[in-house]
Amino acid sequence: MKEENQNTKLCSEVVFRSVFDTNFKVLRNFLVYQFRGDIESAEDIAQNAFVKLWENCGILKPEQAKSFLYTTAIRLSLNKIKHKQVVNHFELQFQTKSSHKESPEFLMEVTELRTQLEKAINNLPEKQRTVFLMNRFDNQSYTEIAASLDLSVKAVEKRMHQALLSLRRVVKNV
Repeated sequence: MKEENQNTKLCSEVVFRSVFDTNFKVLRNFLVYQFRGDIESAEDIAQNAFVKLWENCGILKPEQAKSFLYTTAIRLSLNKIKHKQVVNHFELQFQTKSSHKESPEFLMEVTELRTQLEKAINNLPEKQRTVFLMNRFDNQSYTEIAASLDLSVKAVEKRMHQALLSLRRVVKNV
């Protein structure tokens, strides 16, 4: 009975492989069709959805896997679309600004500021840096971060607050 119980757990290699083999191509094809993306992007998103499934296999039952995969894949796709919109918006703003022919001094200051901010982010304590990067670069909510890091939302909020305070000090000194 114990062996049968282990085979029904999503974290077992046999069950997870079965879920992967059953759902990967279907999920990838769904993503290609639904979001009109290329196959490579769809495969990346599908693979990332399976990574998230593996990270949460201990709390999910095998029968919940398909629903979890589709929900996660859709969220990842939407985040990717949102990220592309931000990038396009930034590029448009940058093109507009660069068409004004910014002075070399200004461009040098921007480069220096970017360097100092990157250095400040790298100098944050590990826990603060992790939360900051997950929120600002991976577009994860405090709740998602808390679940990923096995923390309370309040702890995530505190780490983010401390990280932002540290970064503001760097910006003020510039």
